[in-house]
Amino acid sequence: MSSPVLILNGPNLNLLGKREPHIYGHETLADVEADCRRTAETLGLVLEFRQSNAEHVLIDWIHEARETAAGLIINPAGLSHTSVSLMDALSACAFPILEVHISNIHRREEFRHFSYVSRVAAGVICGFGTQGYALAVQRMARLLESAAQ
Repeated sequence: MSSPVLILNGPNLNLLGKREPHIYGHETLADVEADCRRTAETLGLVLEFRQSNAEHVLIDWIHEARETAAGLIINPAGLSHTSVSLMDALSACAFPILEVHISNIHRREEFRHFSYVSRVAAGVICGFGTQGYALAVQRMARLLESAAQ
C-alpha cells in the first residue's frame, strides 16, 4: 500500500504510562506506536503516528490526510466529548475512520459517554487498553482491503 494510515492521538496521550496508570495502563505512547508498527508490518500497511495536545494541529493533520492517507485511526481523548470542529474535519474525509479509546468510556463519568467523533467513525474500539490500537490497525487493513476489491 502506497498511502499510509494515519494514527492521531489527542491531548494528554503524551503522558500515557505516567498519567492515571490505573485507568490507562503502564504502556507509553512509544510502546503503542511500536505495537501498531509491528501489527501494520504483518498486514502490509504503512503508518504515520502523531500526537498533539492542540486541537487545531489535529485538525490541520486531518485536512492534510485528506490528500495523503488511505485511512485514519484516532484517539481524540478528551476532545471526543467537546469538539464539533474535530468532527467536522473528519466528516470531510472520504476514507475510513476508526475511533480508539484505551478505557471504556461508557463505564466512566457520564460526560464521557458521548463522542462527537463516533458520529463520523466507521467503528469505535474502547475498553481494551492499548491493545485497542492494534485491533484498530487490523480492522483498518480489512476495511481498506474490502474497498480495493
